[in-house]
Amino acid sequence: MKYLLTFLIGFMLSQTWAQQIEGAWKLTHQNGQPVKDQEFIKIYQDGYFAFGAKELGTNKFLGAGGGEFSLEGSEYTESLDFYTFDPDQIGTKNTYVMDFADKKLVLSARIKGKDLIEIWEKISDRDDALNGTWVITGRKRDGEISSMTPGARRTVKILGGGRFQWIAFNSETKEFSGTGGGDYTAEDGEYVEKITFFSRDDSRVGASLEFDFEVIDGDWHHSGMSSTGNPIYEIWSSYQDAYLSKKR
Repeated sequence: MKYLLTFLIGFMLSQTWAQQIEGAWKLTHQNGQPVKDQEFIKIYQDGYFAFGAKELGTNKFLGAGGGEFSLEGSEYTESLDFYTFDPDQIGTKNTYVMDFADKKLVLSARIKGKDLIEIWEKISDRDDALNGTWVITGRKRDGEISSMTPGARRTVKILGGGRFQWIAFNSETKEFSGTGGGDYTAEDGEYVEKITFFSRDDSRVGASLEFDFEVIDGDWHHSGMSSTGNPIYEIWSSYQDAYLSKKR
């Protein structure tokens, strides 16, 4: 009876926290020290997470990481698909103790022999038509749509809490091709991105890009002009359906 009660409490806690965790977060403290000169933004959505970091003032890109996550009671586990700060950790799992205090997310763990305590503050849990984790599955060129099957090499885009981040990587070779992210809006068929960090060219920070979008049979059709000024037409599919369900 005691075990059952403990299990039920843990299960209800997991469900409550799983709902609370989705959205966008900002790192405010690490190991007791305030994070002042750098900005780390982390997005949780549909069992996936991604973060990007930059230097404030210069907008210099610092790094990124992400992958799947799970939550059982207060035990939180990240499975890394990409991690520029330490690529050797790609393919491994890190387990943390998760807690909520004063509307902030507290993660604590011992990783590679060192204690780590992080405090994250929620920016937003805004919901819209494009909230989700997506993977690119098609592009249109010269009027023809070419399909793409996501595998170890894939491009993922996560949207949640009014923030977006795309990442191109290979989870087998641990190759990282690039990432970018920022704020977005998605209303009445118009999708607008405002870039706040970009690994390939930090001079693009502050730029806004406007696109047309439509969700057709669960796929996100995305068209407009890229950051380089070239026309694009992309098809993004649910990460769960297009990649995870086939991998397993």
